[in-house]
Order: sequence, then structure tokens, then C-alpha cells
Amino acid sequence: MSFDLATSLLADALVIFGVFVMTVGVYGMIRLPDTYTRLHAASKAVVLGVFSLLIASLVTGDPKIIFRCILIGGFLALTTPVAAHVIARAAYARGEGMRSPDAVDESDGGLVSDHQP
Repeated sequence: MSFDLATSLLADALVIFGVFVMTVGVYGMIRLPDTYTRLHAASKAVVLGVFSLLIASLVTGDPKIIFRCILIGGFLALTTPVAAHVIARAAYARGEGMRSPDAVDESDGGLVSDHQP
């Protein structure tokens, strides 16, 4: 098996993995019960899904594409956790409750209610 075929198969596998992870993340955004767990699904989908697509693009070997992938990856690595934190903090400030069955409120903010809607 030649090097070109191996890199092509690796890139294809990474694209399929990235699309799969992002699809599961979208499914999580729809199905999960509260803001906090939805944020977890969204941020994991970005990190795992988009980064695998970026790595698939890196195998081209083109310096311009590699530079752009590094910039995009760095930008996402900085902004994704910050955005998730800001959204979660806003939900916490609004008093949005946790609706997960196994939710544990470690902040003592009274976010877990005894009755689930």
C-alpha cells in the first residue's frame, strides 16, 4: 500500500469520525434535558468533530492549508470553552435548574429541584 493511499484512507476515516461525532453532538443538543448538559454535548462535538476534520485537512501537506488549520484549531481551542463557560454562567445567574435525573449541584445554588418537570 502506497503512502498516498494510506494518507487518503486516514483522511477519509477522520472525516467520517468527525461527521459522526458532530451528528451525535446535534442529537445530544436535541435530546438532553437542560442547558448544562446541552453545553457539554455542543462543546465536545466542536472539539472532537471539528478537530478531526482539521487533522484530516492537515494530511494534504500544503503549507497554506496547514497554517489555516492551525489558526482555526487555535481559535476554536480558545473560544469554545470560554463560550461554554459564559453560557453556563448566564444560565446559572438566571437560576436555570438542572433537570438531569442524576444531577448534583456542587455550587449550593439550589439548581436541583426535588420535582422534575
